Amino acid sequence: MSSQVIITTVNVNGLRAASGKGYVEWLAQTEADVVCLQEVRAEPGQLAAEVVEPAGWHVLWAPSTTAKGRAGVAVLSRQEPQRMKVGFGSDEFDGSGRYAEIDLPGVTVASLYLPSGEVGTPRQDEKERFMAEFLDHLKRLRERAAEQGREVVVCGDWNIAHREADLKNWKANQKKAGFLPEERAWLSRVLDELGYVDTVRSLHPDAVGPYSWWSYRGRAFDQDSGWRIDYVVTTPGLAARATTGVVERANSHPERWSDHAPVTVTFDWTPPLS
Repeated sequence: MSSQVIITTVNVNGLRAASGKGYVEWLAQTEADVVCLQEVRAEPGQLAAEVVEPAGWHVLWAPSTTAKGRAGVAVLSRQEPQRMKVGFGSDEFDGSGRYAEIDLPGVTVASLYLPSGEVGTPRQDEKERFMAEFLDHLKRLRERAAEQGREVVVCGDWNIAHREADLKNWKANQKKAGFLPEERAWLSRVLDELGYVDTVRSLHPDAVGPYSWWSYRGRAFDQDSGWRIDYVVTTPGLAARATTGVVERANSHPERWSDHAPVTVTFDWTPPLS
């Protein structure tokens, strides 16, 4: 078996559009073993066959059933999963297309699309409710993993920039969703209290960025005025095996197929056979 495991996460900003801009070609050339998608915004029946069942991949689709055409996540794995699950036991959010997980030998991999929120609106209230429930799930997930001797990877669009180094214009965004003190404190609880590790930051502790999202407005991409909100969060045992963590930033604005870029982490780890 390979001594490396490569995991990629990317918010595709609408898979139907992304598929016509370069996603299909990107998937065909990636070396990733697992790919987590967010903001798919489509049901399998609305996608081309090569997207729904890409050659060489097993796919778990989790579209939104409560707000069709919004959100939606997926997990693609080259190895057939031992278990697949949509949602995390939430009456409110399990149909919202925001979470799906699979079990592979020795590791659980999940795709997360945390609500973006908007200060002073019901969207922010929704985000806070999600965060409260999801924190409990993350705790249970770690406990289950410890009991079974498994590692955990929760990757996706967390919609929170944790540190000042995680967004270009942090001073101007301190009162905006995505960089609110209470959101950042919540993410600190995930990392400090529950013991998860932000692998890219652990590999680049002193770096500015690397950013993973740039607005389509203005020249944000050209000026690298972005946010780092796409994370590969793991249990400590697997984080210690991370060797590289990169953002697959397009060479130019016209070459982008999403307003996010794939975030890819390579682990020097050989999974168990079962």
